[in-house]
Amino acid sequence: MFTGLIQAVGRIEGIDGARLTVAIPSGRLGEIALGDSISVSGVCLTVIAHAAQSLAFEVSSETWNCTHLGTLGAGDAVNLEASLTPSSKIGGHFVTGHVDAVARVAAIDADDGMQRWRFSLPASIAQLVASKGSIAVDGVSLTVNAASDDWFEVMLIPHTLAHTRFEHLGVGALVNLEADLMARYAERVLLFKERSR
Repeated sequence: MFTGLIQAVGRIEGIDGARLTVAIPSGRLGEIALGDSISVSGVCLTVIAHAAQSLAFEVSSETWNCTHLGTLGAGDAVNLEASLTPSSKIGGHFVTGHVDAVARVAAIDADDGMQRWRFSLPASIAQLVASKGSIAVDGVSLTVNAASDDWFEVMLIPHTLAHTRFEHLGVGALVNLEADLMARYAERVLLFKERSR
């Protein structure tokens, strides 16, 4: 479980079969141990090896297929967040690291010193995204400013732009989406209520 507050931006060192290696800034993620969960651009992965400035993960075929990680190459930026502990501050929202869909950056517009970003919204999760609700985009906890049937918008402040991989993205870039956990369960409850009628 994560909060969606990014602790560091890492860089892909390499992908070799199922093994993904990420270079990390020293000390930004705290103490890391084998078996720890790390959110890598919104994908919960398990640490299988670590050194002072790198982490290695094994990525299943399901994860390669359901996220944009497989489209990345050496040098590409990824958002990093270590998993919650009992003493962690909850500053964002609860993020599981289980990606619901992959979307594209549709537009980026300046807005009074900030930036308004529009993303495509896949039909498979459109019903889970609501204005003023929460969404994780590449693992970043964000508030939805507006949502339509096939797009949604968020506002990015300068701090978020400077401390996440967003500063490396442009229109057309792929991002991982995770809908709010409560929206997922609400949808499931409504589905079963509908079936029981």
